[in-house]
Amino acid sequence: MRLNPFNPGNINVGTTGGGGGMGRAGGLGCGTIILAALGYFVFGLDPMQTAATIEGVQGSRQVASAPANEDVQAICTSNPYATETCNALSSLNDTWAPIFAQQNAAFRPPTLRFATAQQFNTACGPASTGMGPFYCPGDETIYIDTAFYDELARMAGNAGDFARYYVIAHEYGHHIQTITGIAQQIRSAQQAYPRRANELQVLMELQADCYAGVWAGRNRNLLEPGDIEEGLMAASAIGDDTLQRQAGRRVNPETFTHGTSQQRMQALRLGLGGDDRQCDRITALG
Repeated sequence: MRLNPFNPGNINVGTTGGGGGMGRAGGLGCGTIILAALGYFVFGLDPMQTAATIEGVQGSRQVASAPANEDVQAICTSNPYATETCNALSSLNDTWAPIFAQQNAAFRPPTLRFATAQQFNTACGPASTGMGPFYCPGDETIYIDTAFYDELARMAGNAGDFARYYVIAHEYGHHIQTITGIAQQIRSAQQAYPRRANELQVLMELQADCYAGVWAGRNRNLLEPGDIEEGLMAASAIGDDTLQRQAGRRVNPETFTHGTSQQRMQALRLGLGGDDRQCDRITALG
């Protein structure tokens, strides 16, 4: 995908190792962090899956800003993966802001923080680099250790750039759900119907996949041959059923958090039409 170079003034970027760190704001405890790590290192599950517990936690909102004295240009050019991620963030901001404007809705971009410390605090609680990419609604921040992209290439069987863009676009989708109130609606439904908690979490993750497709669909002029296939391969590789089989476990739909490989690919395809309203069909609970 031929993304334009990021505009430092258009993105809010920092690191987890610099100054101006964030304090804890309730929500996630150490036990959940340990569980996420066990899911990855013991069962071989994708960190994006085990980090779902973070995405589903609503701490008291503390909107983050880039720490003082941090150079966005330096951070975003620290390695090729960081540059790709900043380029994607800039493009995502440029894509979603007009969508909100057309609907007369308020828009605010998320913060992106690169994990430069092995352990760090978020508004959702303590975290570590081994957890993989995740979005914290408490501080409206996407956290990512770019080393995850090498693991993604191994899992998805390719190292295509669009597979990596799909990851950041998915996490950005959770930000869209937060600022539109969809995430809170899902959490309220989970509390009201605890037996459907996993099912509802799957719907939220699939909608984030759909939103990733919306971004790609609205930037088709930047797509290169094979990009969509790379994204679909990545979506398939991190489906709950595929991950459970690869870990040598029985496929158990009751434990799904992100959806099957087929569901994730379908959600991504649904968004490729570029109409974000189509994604509302996924989380329609009525």
